[in-house]
This record gives sequence, structure tokens and C-alpha cells, in this order.
Amino acid sequence: MASKIHAATRMELLRLKKKAKLAAKGFKLLKQKRDALISEFFSYIDKLKVIRTEMEDKLAVAYKSLILAQALSGGPEIERAASASSAAYSIESSTNNIMGVEVPAFRATELTTEAGYSKLSPSLELDSARTNFKESLAIIIKLAGAEATVRKLAAEIKKTKRKVNALERILIPRINNDITYIKVRLEELERENFARLKVVKKRIEVQ
Repeated sequence: MASKIHAATRMELLRLKKKAKLAAKGFKLLKQKRDALISEFFSYIDKLKVIRTEMEDKLAVAYKSLILAQALSGGPEIERAASASSAAYSIESSTNNIMGVEVPAFRATELTTEAGYSKLSPSLELDSARTNFKESLAIIIKLAGAEATVRKLAAEIKKTKRKVNALERILIPRINNDITYIKVRLEELERENFARLKVVKKRIEVQ
């Protein structure tokens, strides 16, 4: 069914043909964008799995170091070290651009150069635990950025798919129907004009 058309004219037909070309071009570009976004999405899913595994492994090592430090130095010593902690970090955010999609990136900056616990602790394992937890924090922040990127890409893919479907199933068929309608109507008008011309010609011949 054709949409409402003001006039079945050749000018309107040309306008609709141009509109059809633009819609087809937009459809092609959106499909390319959708496919590229899906590729990026699955690439980041793979990265996410790697980062999450890295985080879990690093945290496991960090907790193992902490448990060993507690066994060697005792719970009270670890609690005193924790109470004496003065470690502080600043989380900075920025953005990256992936196929026109702004995705977040995070970075942690240590604001203190102190060990973050009492220097009186004799346990080397506590030093190891501190280092491992510090490295874990960097990985967690990287993981947060990757997860946010995946969510952003998923939302953009969903939005792009809606646009592709709207063009493919609604707009382009509607334009093509309008073009067909005008072509048929113009052919009808040409036949009517031809018939009128034949009648006029016969009248002239009779005279």
C-alpha cells in the first residue's frame, strides 16, 4: 500500500527515486557499521574474559600472600599494618572512540609513595601481598573499562539494528511502493491522454 502522495508527477517520481538511493546507501552504511560493531563487541568479549581470568589469578595470589603473612606475623600484626595504611589512589577517566561510539577508559594513579602499612612489620609476605593487591587494583580498573565498553557497544549495536530494520522493513519498501504507484498512475495518465488524442484526431478527420 502506497503512502499518501500529493501528486503523481514525474517530478515527484524523480524525488522519490533520489530518496530511494539515499535510503539504500544509508542502509548499506548502517549494515557495515552494525557488522563492524558486532566484530568489535566480540573482540572485547574475548578481552574481557582474559582480563577477568587475569584478575582472578592475581587476587588469588594476593590473598595467598596475605594469608601467609598472617600466619607468619600473626593476625594482630596484620591488623596494625592495615590500621597504619595511608595508601590513596586517584581514578582518572577518559574516552576512546570505537566506530563513532564513545567508550570509557579508566586509570588509577597512586597518590602516596608510602608502603601503606607500618614499616615495623618483619614479614616479606606482607610486602608481596601489598604488591599483588596493588597490581590487582590496576587489573580491576582495566576490567571495569572493558565491561563498560562492552555495555556501550551492545547498546549501540541494538540501536543500529533498529535503524537497519526500520530502513529494510518499513522505509525502503514504502518508498518503492510509492514509486510503483506513481509509475502505474503515470502510465494510466499516458493511456488516457493517448485515448483523448485519438478521439480528437478522429473528430478533426471527420470535419
